[in-house]
Amino acid sequence: MSEKTILRALKGERLPVPPVWMMRQAGRYLPEYRATRARAGDFLSLCYTPDLAAEVTLQPIRRYGFDAAILFADILLLPQALGLDLWFVTGEGPRLSTVTSAAEVAQLKPTEAIHETLSPVYETVRILARELPRETTLIGFAGAPWTVATYMVAGRGTPDQAPAHGFKAEDRAAFAALIDRIAEATIDYLSAQIEAGAEVVKLFDSWAGSLKGRDFDDFAVEPARRIIAALKARHPGVPVIAFPREAGPRYAGFARATGADCVALDNSVGAGWAAAEVQKDGCVQGNLDPRLLVSGGDELVSETRRIVQAFSQGPHIFNLGHGITPEADPENVARMLAAIRG
Repeated sequence: MSEKTILRALKGERLPVPPVWMMRQAGRYLPEYRATRARAGDFLSLCYTPDLAAEVTLQPIRRYGFDAAILFADILLLPQALGLDLWFVTGEGPRLSTVTSAAEVAQLKPTEAIHETLSPVYETVRILARELPRETTLIGFAGAPWTVATYMVAGRGTPDQAPAHGFKAEDRAAFAALIDRIAEATIDYLSAQIEAGAEVVKLFDSWAGSLKGRDFDDFAVEPARRIIAALKARHPGVPVIAFPREAGPRYAGFARATGADCVALDNSVGAGWAAAEVQKDGCVQGNLDPRLLVSGGDELVSETRRIVQAFSQGPHIFNLGHGITPEADPENVARMLAAIRG
């Protein structure tokens, strides 16, 4: 286990070649994923069928030899496990029943009830722990409370998270109670993934950038700190990656404030700035623009090499600044890996 490159980077080791994986590396840009998704019939069936979810997790490992595999699931499985209705509209994305009041927060299922719904996810982790190559790290994940709450309040993704901001402004105590419920459930969810075989877990706070000032402290930093502290108390030595996407200057100090072993960076911040201001506190992950895996060419190669060089003086896991898009060319992923690995 100590020989796995991602675990070495997460412990603070500077490696001559950074380990690499991609957010959404199991996805629609791969023809083998699309074939498996068709077998499943729909997205939720794919998430909840362990053999198929494990298969799509393994596909990019077989094709590219990434240094890590990330569990195939969705951040909205947790609110479903808490009692919300969840469905996906073709071409539009997820839909949820909503939570918009203190009374509705109180009606959510207790944390101990989530495992009945989520047990197929844990079985997927167990399959992957058996079937992944020995050198490949298995990453589990969950959505961070703020991001999950934005979907629970709005019932869908929104461009500015306005419904969640509105709930927060109208009844801060009730909104804080919702965040607390999600955090509590997330601790148990990630703990169960670790018990099933996940070696690292990641918190995705995709909409952290819309929180400012005290709100960022209360609803991005503090929930992450609470979750990470609880996980480290239960599972000493298991690293946690935090991704407060579009945090901008608030990336600096995020690892110290939360206890995260690594901070993942989006591509809106420069690698040079992040090396000076974020990497000084430990491992960083990122942060190639995913659009370059669509356009390819010399710019893809030069930008990949520039990021590797910028972070070369400290612990670094190469990744994208956000998930790979369905339009990406699989051949460009191979070009990126060649540029990283020389």
